[in-house]
Formats: sequence, C-alpha cells, structure tokens
Amino acid sequence: MNVFTQCEMPIHFEEIRIDVGYRLDILVEQKVVIEIKAVETLRPVHSAQLLSYLKLGGFRLGYLLNFNVPLMREGIKRLVNKL
Repeated sequence: MNVFTQCEMPIHFEEIRIDVGYRLDILVEQKVVIEIKAVETLRPVHSAQLLSYLKLGGFRLGYLLNFNVPLMREGIKRLVNKL
C-alpha cells in the first residue's frame, strides 16, 4: 500500500504554477486524502479545506480525522467529491 505523508500538491492557474500550494496530511494509494485535526469541534472551514484538496487534486474520497474527541468514531467525517 502506498501511503505518503505531508504530500506536496502544486497549484496551476492559467500560466502560473505554485510548486507547493498545499500539503496533504496523508494520501493513500493516490486516491484517498486524510486531513488530521486536533480541534475542539470540526468547523465548516475544515470541510471546505478538504473539499478544496479533493477538487484540486482530482480525488474522490477524503476523511477528516479529529483526535480531540473522547471516542474516535465521533471525530471522523467522510467527504466525497463529484457524486
């Protein structure tokens, strides 16, 4: 299984290229993006961040993992792009 951490994702806009536009926390098999947080509550901005990564990278599936919860199942949010 191919797993990359702190995976650099370039941004292309018209003729401009930014080599390290974003850093994905974890990328699994070039398909699933995992964004790790340790916050009191997941906010809409966290979902928007992950959705931006999915759209810009052409990925379909992403997970937000918040480790600041009593039970891990309460800190998992799944996002899907283009369904």
